[in-house]
Amino acid sequence: MEDSVSALPPRIAVLIPCLNEEITVGKVVADFRATLPEATVYVFDNGSTDRTAERARAAGALVVREKRPGKGRVVQSMLRKVDADLYVVVDGDDTYSAADARRLLAPLLAEQADMVVASRLAEYSSGSFRSLHVLGNRMLTGIVNWIFGARLKDMMSGYRALTRELAKSVPILSPGFEVETELTLRTLEAGYVIAEIALPYRERPPGSQSKLRTFSDGWQVAANIFNITRNYRPLTFYGALGALFLLMSLAAGGPVVLEFIETQYVTHVPLAILSTGCMILSFLCFSIGLVLSTVIERAREVVEVHLLNRR
Repeated sequence: MEDSVSALPPRIAVLIPCLNEEITVGKVVADFRATLPEATVYVFDNGSTDRTAERARAAGALVVREKRPGKGRVVQSMLRKVDADLYVVVDGDDTYSAADARRLLAPLLAEQADMVVASRLAEYSSGSFRSLHVLGNRMLTGIVNWIFGARLKDMMSGYRALTRELAKSVPILSPGFEVETELTLRTLEAGYVIAEIALPYRERPPGSQSKLRTFSDGWQVAANIFNITRNYRPLTFYGALGALFLLMSLAAGGPVVLEFIETQYVTHVPLAILSTGCMILSFLCFSIGLVLSTVIERAREVVEVHLLNRR
């Protein structure tokens, strides 16, 4: 019985979040249906005021309406409502090539990764990104690599494939465009394997408008990294604060110590108080980081046992 079940082909779902993409969504759906004829294509319409839903249905997609605004909420809904073995998540703006979908799925089918991300930064045209987007992406990806010990190149890509286990295990809480960052961070934190494949990234077709806001969305991504690091890597977060206070304590206390060695007397009382206060804060930060890290490790063990019991 187990052999017959395992021999069944995997159920593949293509998930396309959309908001006012009537210009491109029909082509995107048609391209993925041609590339992955065995897959079911879903378009989640996030309150479009144009003909997005109509064009998607005409192209052969199953259209689901998500009334809660925000791409993050759409992704939450997609991964919760759609039941499949493998998921391909792609934007509906026709900037990604459907012809590369099987390349994304290959590492999942070979059980070499739990998520495969299309890295866009190796091949893109001058009009593909807004100004500062590439720089901001590289900076934030570098921070995440440092925190989690990863080697990612493009954590904000909107084109990725993931397994059912990951989709049903990793919580998504972000409401907006920072959802790709959160999905990547939570995947890393949970210990799942992420692979990247360099794929071309095209410009939007004429008439298609991006919904990204460079500074406000970038701030949301940075805030998301800050919060997840604080909550899931407390030793790194509070350890860095502790190290900062330790350096401040040593800088403020150095002249005080030298003066006492020379004169056996302290006249820089404010510096001595500042140094002592910073040293106390440093020890407190390190202690908080150690305690929270231990608590999180125990909580992670409980979650792992729960997930094993569900399988």
